[in-house]
Amino acid sequence: MKETIYHGSDHIIEMPEYGLGSMKNDYGRGFYCTRSLELAKEWACGRGNSGYANEYELEMDGLKILNLNEEPYNILNWLAVLTKHRTYWQNSSISADAKNYLQDNFYVDLSEADVVIGYRADDSYFTFAQDFVAGAISLEKLKRAMHLGELGEQIVLISKKAFENIKYIGSHEADVDIYYNQKMERDGRARKEYREEKRSASEISELYMLDIMREGMQNGDPRLR
Repeated sequence: MKETIYHGSDHIIEMPEYGLGSMKNDYGRGFYCTRSLELAKEWACGRGNSGYANEYELEMDGLKILNLNEEPYNILNWLAVLTKHRTYWQNSSISADAKNYLQDNFYVDLSEADVVIGYRADDSYFTFAQDFVAGAISLEKLKRAMHLGELGEQIVLISKKAFENIKYIGSHEADVDIYYNQKMERDGRARKEYREEKRSASEISELYMLDIMREGMQNGDPRLR
């Protein structure tokens, strides 16, 4: 099965290179893409300059796909991976313990995967994740927040085999005057909706990070669904 994916950049990339990128990205070193041409154009203009949405065809057959947004995984698995790679987190009385708990109980080993699919933690989504880890919002509110603004799911090539399965198709120009504003509007919309969600009353049954730690919850716990 072939899938069309896009990578937003300030330059044309005809041959993505294995082994490049920062280990501090969401899922570590890899080539970060999206199924959405519009999102790729927005990401290409993220630094206030025009860029390109590079289009590729990825042959999925034979690749090991780890989709953190599908069962048996849950949002805490995504968070555990995120806390492992992203270095900046809010300081609070429980943040450090929460990060350790997530990594000890929910971390997913990505080393055997060729491609990882999951939320993109830039922009607002990282703020939402930080608030949950710091104990400011419930798990239920975090789950709802991750769909605000449609900020996007990313497809990340992390193995040499995955890079061998990608074929460059072409590049689409991304005009900063259009797509930087569009990106900021999308992010602003997500943040506005999140503020409203954050202010709304929580149900007494909603779970906070401290509850998860106190109860010793782990993967497979039905309360986390």
